Amino acid sequence: MSEMITADLVDLDLSADTKEAAARALAERMVAKGRVTDLDGFLADVAAREAQMPTGLDGGIGIPHCRSEHVTEPTLAFGRSAAGIDFGAPDGPADLIFLIAAPAGADDAHLTILSSLARQLMNAEFTSALRAVDDAAAAAALIRGDEPPAPAGAPENAVAESNAAASADSATDGAAPVPGATVEDGPAPAPGATDGGQPFRIVAVTSCPTGIAHTYMAAESLENAGREAGVEVVVETQGSAGFTRLDPAVIAAADGVIFAHDVPVRDKDRFAGKPTVDVGVKAGINKPTELITQVRDKAARGEVSAGAAPGTPVERAGESGEGYGTKLRKWLMSGVSYMVPFVAAGGLLIALGFAIGGYKINKAPSVMDHFLWTQADSWGALFFQIGVVSFGFLVPVLAGYIAYGMADRPGLVPGFVGGAISLTINAGFLGGLAAGLIAGGVVIGIQKVKIPAALRGIMPVVVIPLISAAIVGFLMFVVIGKPIASAQKGMTDWLNGLTGTNAVLLGMLLGLMMCFDLGGPVNKVAYTFATAGIAVASPSDSAMKIMAAVMAAGMVPPLAMALATTVRGKLFTQTERENGKAAWVLGASFISEGAIPFAAADPLRVIPSAMVGGAVTGALSMAFGATLRAPHGGIFVVPLIGNPFLYLIAIAAGVCVTTALVVTLKGLRKQAPEGGATAAGADAPISTKAQSKEPVAA
Repeated sequence: MSEMITADLVDLDLSADTKEAAARALAERMVAKGRVTDLDGFLADVAAREAQMPTGLDGGIGIPHCRSEHVTEPTLAFGRSAAGIDFGAPDGPADLIFLIAAPAGADDAHLTILSSLARQLMNAEFTSALRAVDDAAAAAALIRGDEPPAPAGAPENAVAESNAAASADSATDGAAPVPGATVEDGPAPAPGATDGGQPFRIVAVTSCPTGIAHTYMAAESLENAGREAGVEVVVETQGSAGFTRLDPAVIAAADGVIFAHDVPVRDKDRFAGKPTVDVGVKAGINKPTELITQVRDKAARGEVSAGAAPGTPVERAGESGEGYGTKLRKWLMSGVSYMVPFVAAGGLLIALGFAIGGYKINKAPSVMDHFLWTQADSWGALFFQIGVVSFGFLVPVLAGYIAYGMADRPGLVPGFVGGAISLTINAGFLGGLAAGLIAGGVVIGIQKVKIPAALRGIMPVVVIPLISAAIVGFLMFVVIGKPIASAQKGMTDWLNGLTGTNAVLLGMLLGLMMCFDLGGPVNKVAYTFATAGIAVASPSDSAMKIMAAVMAAGMVPPLAMALATTVRGKLFTQTERENGKAAWVLGASFISEGAIPFAAADPLRVIPSAMVGGAVTGALSMAFGATLRAPHGGIFVVPLIGNPFLYLIAIAAGVCVTTALVVTLKGLRKQAPEGGATAAGADAPISTKAQSKEPVAA
């Protein structure tokens, strides 16, 4: 930290009486050193960060900090106040104030150093030494780590004498482990040991809005409290310098979980099924012992968290040990997951516009020039034109978030640029897929180049967006854009030419895909294929038929499970019968995931049955010539469907087929008594030796 704080950035007699005045006094020192270019602009950024959450901490510490475009290099200023300044800490004013200034594009090395300082602030010897030091240069050296702090209560000149003792302490339990390290088991069970003699093990995640200070202070506080309680605490810090995921084996072996965070925990589903305490990051700093006690109490009561909703695909991408094919699927699903809301909003608005204004509404003039509040056609035109604008984002969002899944935020600019170019050259969704993958690859390549330290700060803000956007633009406009546009046109012409048997076979295939994994990747491929065809102001008749077949097939599994639990309830557990009631609504709303509880309990019977029913529905929908302009909605958009009566017959046929197959397959084996469940309370039906010699269903 030799360049981050000097004696000129230390004020041991800070006279400010408010946190705003304190920040200004310390920031003026940064301006004088050329570290801050715009005092008022920087202070506005500090105030904005302070408004998110007070930066005062127990123990008389204030750490105002922010990222700002007005900072030229990572800088730290320190002030000591005799009277104390209120930074919002529960225990009163702060006498030690650290102003941390980070550039908008600070590099990982500097952020790591700042995180180390944040951890030091949880060390009583460190803060005691800062309160005792009487020289600005010595204070700066102490903060930089040039001099070790004297033990709490030691004379001011006892630093040198304390070196030997400090070294001895570091060899025993006084040394703090590095982030992510565990506490070694002692010769005897720790006070917090489990019944088996092993220490109680906790995994934790800490994070805060800027990821500079609180993230790492909470980690240090939890680790210190864990050592005092004889509990193993392993922390994943999700800070500005990125984060390294905890080893899955460590998570699996943990007895409890603590989330101390003010921003969403990334990849949260890894921790599902364990006793969990979920609090703000300051609780992790100020009340670590209470949190450890809470999670141990939950473990003793057997309380565990429900299965967390999976994070976005980008949050799950790039796990160590994954093959390229798995990563590619996650990258593509990242783009699809962010694109689907635009599809739903735009498609439904366009469909609503047609429903209100008729099929010629796409010829209406702009509502900016002609809009009558009392005229239905004007409202139809308004909804249609808003939907068209929403659809205009589909390909850029798809490409941008594929690149995001590969390279994180630096991939967004070239990804969006490549996606927009794909629209410009009529390369469509195929072009968006290619642009996203190229953009992510280009950014990853640039990031591997060794850059001089002086340029690292501007890399993510200027250099990477500039170079990657230029490369992606060149490739899309000059090299691969035209071939992709030709392929897109060929696929569109092929779809438009589908008739008779070919159309029915395509409907059957799409129905099988929609019911294969009930909302998983294969389901999403079929859905994306369908929505790609209607993502234009005037979709072709074939594209609307494909959309109709896909939605109809996707409704079949949950509706069939609901019907099966109604007509043959004895074949299902009480829990499944309750799920069946909800499946009526989910299926009617085109939410295929409503059948997942049934498929998870009995996949060998439910999934094949659902696929057969989905194939029947998809084929019939195509044969009946049903069309659909809306990408979602289930039965609630029936008025927007072409040939709605035959369309509903196709759905009913598929539901009946799936129901019959499920009931038949389940009836081939005897079930547990009505309401039966495993001893552990599992939802799946069971069979016992007294009822059947057949093993439990897979």
